[in-house]
Amino acid sequence: MTQPFADTPFLCGPLRKPRQMLADQRYDGHKSIHDDAMAEGLGLRAGPIEGPTHFSQFDPLLYKVFGQAWFETGCISAHYQNMVVEGEEVRAFVEAAPSQHPRFVRIWAEKRDGTPVLTGSASIGDANGLPHEIQNRIAKLRPATGLVINRDLKVGQRGAVVEKIRMGFDDHMGDHYPFTLADKLKVITEPCAWYSRETGGQSPWGRPIIPMEMISVLLGSTSAQAQLSGRKPAVGLFAGQEIRLLKGPLFVDQDYELEREIVALSESARTESVWIRTRVVEAGSRDAVAEMILNGAVMKASYPTYEEEARALGLG
Repeated sequence: MTQPFADTPFLCGPLRKPRQMLADQRYDGHKSIHDDAMAEGLGLRAGPIEGPTHFSQFDPLLYKVFGQAWFETGCISAHYQNMVVEGEEVRAFVEAAPSQHPRFVRIWAEKRDGTPVLTGSASIGDANGLPHEIQNRIAKLRPATGLVINRDLKVGQRGAVVEKIRMGFDDHMGDHYPFTLADKLKVITEPCAWYSRETGGQSPWGRPIIPMEMISVLLGSTSAQAQLSGRKPAVGLFAGQEIRLLKGPLFVDQDYELEREIVALSESARTESVWIRTRVVEAGSRDAVAEMILNGAVMKASYPTYEEEARALGLG
């Protein structure tokens, strides 16, 4: 019998309402863009939900496409398009099957009304030569010639120290991330037995694993130690992000070390961006286990003397 319906070209997750957990986030002595008052002062409706929160909605879909390998050598690469505030509903989409590349799919997310939230790609295994969203965007960047806030930074500049980090279920992750893994697991959009304290030992690796969205928290919680940010005070946001597992998953209560490097600098009409690659190695073995590329954008309007300094630099 012939198939009466055409194959659906994509997998679609359910509508979810991700939770805002960064209202109390602080850095450089001030609240972040995730605080409602700060966001409204910069012309936003309310404090947005952090971009990688949406990564959890892709995990069940990508596990369906790639199987266990998603948690071992998976890569998610996303450009954030529109902010989401608490109460809004978001749905994740993934190509139903790899097309041109057998280990690569396109991904995207939308609000209930179709407003795009992010666009990107996902893959497993060796990522060399694959058209990942963030790497494509870096390749197309023009040289940044009008930097004010980030004018002291250089491509190739490395972090000031090797950062030491771990994430236990009850570890408070600092001012940048004022909550614990246990707090997150109470509200995560896609609960998984492999994440939890009670059932994580039943995972294929015999230990609880860190959710993909919380890898961003793990790597971001000590970022100030690297001293790779621009002039202050300025309010930033995540404009794009890629998390790649090399020898995953990452584990709860495992010691890791982080090494950072600026791989690109860029600018737009409203922002200046630092693109930083963070390399994650397992403490002791020194095995490279993961990498993240983050496009950290700062809003020009949040830097009090931006116009004055731009004119002094001959950029006005």
